[in-house]
Amino acid sequence: RGDTAAMGKHFGNLARVRHVISYSLSPFEQQAFPHVLSHSVPNVARRFASQVLKVVPPLALGYLIYSWGTQEFERLKRKNPADYECDQ
Repeated sequence: RGDTAAMGKHFGNLARVRHVISYSLSPFEQQAFPHVLSHSVPNVARRFASQVLKVVPPLALGYLIYSWGTQEFERLKRKNPADYECDQ
């Protein structure tokens, strides 16, 4: 400890701050993912169910309009053979 005192203070004693209370919990006492399966999965399902009717109909409508426009464009790109029946 004599060596570190010559080089500077320890990492936890870098500054003195007054009127600030900090709490810490040992990493060995913490639970990294508590209740992931019992709370998170149902929460994701609930959120998905609440938003699906707001998101899916506009996306479906946009897809239908896009696919119709693509098919119509391909149809209009081709020549109509009936326009050229009398050209001989």
